[in-house]
Amino acid sequence: MSIFKAENYFDLTNISFKELFDTDNVFEVLGTKLKEYVKNNVKSEINGIVEEGAYLADDMIFIGKGSVVESGAYIKGPTIIGENCQIRQGAYIRGGVITGNGCVIGHATEVKNSVFLNGAKAAHFAYVGDSILGNKVNLGAGTKLANLKIDTSIVMVKDANGDKHNSGLKKLGAILADDVEIGCNAVTSPGTFLGKNSRVYANTLVSGYIPQDSIVKNKAKVEVVKIKK
Repeated sequence: MSIFKAENYFDLTNISFKELFDTDNVFEVLGTKLKEYVKNNVKSEINGIVEEGAYLADDMIFIGKGSVVESGAYIKGPTIIGENCQIRQGAYIRGGVITGNGCVIGHATEVKNSVFLNGAKAAHFAYVGDSILGNKVNLGAGTKLANLKIDTSIVMVKDANGDKHNSGLKKLGAILADDVEIGCNAVTSPGTFLGKNSRVYANTLVSGYIPQDSIVKNKAKVEVVKIKK
């Protein structure tokens, strides 16, 4: 299953926690591996700015130099926030989260058990559960990375041939490779893989494996008719 190796999705050259990705299948990061890594490496240390009115729920939280946690943000540990990040008003970080540098977790965005590489942004009204956002990934407002199947069964992941593989995880969101852009109000189904430099149009449901340099479009027809008087 070499198609699932981390180097196919991410440039880890400037990532301080690259050892987290030392695994055959990148989705394995989102099992116990991520939780244990963050727990074992977090320091109770605030090197940035935490505004009055922000709430840090425990002492297992690290905030990097130059980062700002705005009033009204809520963070549970264990969480590691890199340098020069923005945790904006109304953000909800539920723990098991690690970010690189220059990331944004924005207003009304909820994040749990997830990884943001350098420059990844979920700035407005997003849900990021059990997912990995590559370098410079951008989620449009209202993006939802769904992580749990309706029947709560194990998430199967598809490769480039459409063959299914057992992830061993009941909760698995999306693996978004470097430079992925997702439009407003798009939704990814559990176990979605988007290759490097892919684009997803607004209001689109995405699932399965999408190769790099692809555009995923919603072909729903919009009809405009005159009002009957």
